[in-house]
Amino acid sequence: MYPPIYPPVLSRQSTGSLIVETTTDPAIGPLRPLPGIQITVKERQATGERIVAQLVTNANGQTPVIQLPAPPSELTEEPQTTERPYSPYVIEAQGETVIPIQINGTQIFSTIRSIQPIRLTPSEAPIPVVASRQDVEENIIIGPPTLYGDYPPKIPETSIKNTATPGFIVLPEVVVPEFIIVHAGSPNNNSASNYTVTYRDYIKNVASSEIYPTWPTETIRANVIAIISFTLNRVYTEWYRNKGKNFTITNSTAFDHAFFFGRDIFDTISEQVDQIFDIYCKRPGVEQPLLTQYCDGAKVSCPNWMTQWGSKALGDEGRSYDEILRFYYGEDLTFPNAPVVAGVPESYPGTPLRLGDSGPAVRTIQEQLNRISNNYPLIPKVRTSGSFDEATQESVRTFQNIFHLTLDGIVGRDTWYKISEIYVAVSRIAELMP
Repeated sequence: MYPPIYPPVLSRQSTGSLIVETTTDPAIGPLRPLPGIQITVKERQATGERIVAQLVTNANGQTPVIQLPAPPSELTEEPQTTERPYSPYVIEAQGETVIPIQINGTQIFSTIRSIQPIRLTPSEAPIPVVASRQDVEENIIIGPPTLYGDYPPKIPETSIKNTATPGFIVLPEVVVPEFIIVHAGSPNNNSASNYTVTYRDYIKNVASSEIYPTWPTETIRANVIAIISFTLNRVYTEWYRNKGKNFTITNSTAFDHAFFFGRDIFDTISEQVDQIFDIYCKRPGVEQPLLTQYCDGAKVSCPNWMTQWGSKALGDEGRSYDEILRFYYGEDLTFPNAPVVAGVPESYPGTPLRLGDSGPAVRTIQEQLNRISNNYPLIPKVRTSGSFDEATQESVRTFQNIFHLTLDGIVGRDTWYKISEIYVAVSRIAELMP
């Protein structure tokens, strides 16, 4: 259940919706929602900008959901379409205690909810903190999706890296990292900025930049897993670190994936990432994740790789994500979960927690939700009894609503790790963990 949509739809115009979320930056300190931030949404016309909404964030740092005109979703169905399949908007955020930000190019697709996160810097932040942050931007520009824009194609690489080279260092096992450091340029562009973002935010950002959110769920799932596997290969092999670089990955499509700092993400993509964030592609007998390279299959062809438009066609046929990925990368492909998720205090207990359950895992969730509610006060506090009662179920549902998860009141794998992620972000206990 989302907050009520404002303003109501008054015509048959195709629309998407938008929610803006303002917080502090978890990469530099505890995560905290920012209430009372003034949000202005504008559209650009031939005669200039027109204000379409003026909003204020609530106690959770969120605006009401608003509907905005968007082109018909049919424009995302065929690769031959040349008309822009989304509407771009300008969003301005300002408050008395933060540095104002303008975001140019927030993308609204028909029938899709866009979630626009805005990380704001306190205006009284010490100069050394602000100056040392390469990801501070006052004017953020979101580029077009790779399927619509003009980007260099991926330079082919071996899909399994030779890590036996003398001096080449790899991680002892596959790890989902807490943060990804993204280099905003080609690997040898030493003047480009680095952006530190949480791992899941990175995957959501890339997927929202690389595919259309209107596509079939299994197609989205297949593409997300391909993006995850590629990313975890870079992490596992410490690919750029072994080359003397100080980042995890780049945003150059010639080498890695598109990434736009500060962009909006889409509900259909966000939901899938939260469910499958640690699943990757693997060959039998090979430890490292497969470097799952792909291309669009329309502007660029890539034999033996997945094509995005081809994956869309297979999704339209009713193929599952594993069938889509095996179609392109081989029948021997497996899809394990990463054995380590960094920055979490406790791993998922293995089975969902629900109303009527009890035990230490329930107590853990209750304790973490209570700590999160200090920062997100609309989440009701509960007794840390270790019994999953109706109050705990309601607290879980409120958490799921705020963080765009399935509203079932059950702590499955996705909700468990999302609670862990936010708990760590609000308390910054990861800095104290080994």
